[in-house]
Amino acid sequence: MKIEKVELFLCRLPLVHFFETSFGRSYDRTFVLVRVEADGHEGWGESVAEANPYYSSETTETVWHIIAGFLAPLVIGRTFGHPREVFPALRRVRGHNMAKAGLEMAAWDLHARTIGQPLSRVLGGTRARIASGVSIGIQDSFEQLIEKVDKELAAGYQRIKIKIKPGWDLEAVERVRARFGGIPLMVDANAAYSLDDRAHLARLDPYDLMMIEQPLDYDDVMDHAVLQQAVKTPICLDESIHTVRIARDAIAAKACRIINIKPGRVGGHGESIALHDLCAAHDIPVWHGGMLESGIGRAHNIHLASLPNFRLPGDIAASKRYYQPDLIEPAIEVGPDGTIAVPDGPGIGVNIVRDRVNSATLRHVSL
Repeated sequence: MKIEKVELFLCRLPLVHFFETSFGRSYDRTFVLVRVEADGHEGWGESVAEANPYYSSETTETVWHIIAGFLAPLVIGRTFGHPREVFPALRRVRGHNMAKAGLEMAAWDLHARTIGQPLSRVLGGTRARIASGVSIGIQDSFEQLIEKVDKELAAGYQRIKIKIKPGWDLEAVERVRARFGGIPLMVDANAAYSLDDRAHLARLDPYDLMMIEQPLDYDDVMDHAVLQQAVKTPICLDESIHTVRIARDAIAAKACRIINIKPGRVGGHGESIALHDLCAAHDIPVWHGGMLESGIGRAHNIHLASLPNFRLPGDIAASKRYYQPDLIEPAIEVGPDGTIAVPDGPGIGVNIVRDRVNSATLRHVSL
């Protein structure tokens, strides 16, 4: 495929409900969509960078600047035999994985559409349906938290994740356990704690959690290794794992027992597959994280999560839970058994509704 054109769309969509983490509360999401063209076909990707630099140092503005000024010139007019060649072609630019992922994942969609295959098949997926979990943000009260968990369990989700931070952790978990018993439950701290909190975090052990996700700093490995020795609950790394090499070091240091894969965080599908394979070789289960993606990014996530070592339910929920309407048709839905069908059409297998994209677009450029 010879990429002839790259388009960027800076979009904003309101969330159906606010979403709060240790970083703060969000009522809408701003993000960058990437569209590529080659040989009469198109492909779509979505950068998961947010408007603010709280989860990552990348933002929508840095993504726009890096793709338009540096990455697009590296691919426009160039012929690629396979989309796995795109990430290496961007190596001249250091870092900026969220910018690279938006472009690289669009190239995978383009390739899959060109050959008339679903993206999952091109990626090496083995499942027709994936297990779906749900992430519940910090609420205004414990009563509201219980209501949210009850609603999501009734919708069929196979695993509940609740966000925690100092002051909203032990009691939140205790109340959910008291009300719902032994449901599959995990917590996500988004780097809200320090190693000095290890005794406090060890108090979560009696609640039989699936994991504690990213309790310590976003760039840390070794303190997590110390913490994992101090707690029985498995540590899962998220923000810390932004390259395959760091994942290798974390596994060697025994800093975690589980890894969350987000293609936007590691640079796209190619690096996600390498990370998936590394973890499989070391018997480290992985699951697919989420970044409040629109249906375009969410469809990409579904296809990637069909790979065999995604052994735990991921944060890939029904699109209507976040955006109504979303940017795609048909909507992504969760079945009564808590699973989502992997779209079987070419590429990401969903239709992008251009009128909705245009309505959500704040800025557009064609390169």
